[in-house]
Amino acid sequence: MEQILAILQELRPEHDFEHSLDFVEDGLLDSFDVVTLSSVFEERFGASIDGLDILPENFNSIKSMADLIKKSGGNI
Repeated sequence: MEQILAILQELRPEHDFEHSLDFVEDGLLDSFDVVTLSSVFEERFGASIDGLDILPENFNSIKSMADLIKKSGGNI
């Protein structure tokens, strides 16, 4: 989970991800960020994220991202 937080802070250092309950709804991540994160997760964690899983609800929290990585066969 700390690895995901570090990636988020690297991508958007101006935002406080630790105090948000929904990154997408709070405007911390946009659709371009979600696509970028998908690529980063595939590269760093060995996940194979299906295009159908690139949905806002899979990127609204660190837990949802970790679940997506695990579901996609990644090692986190």
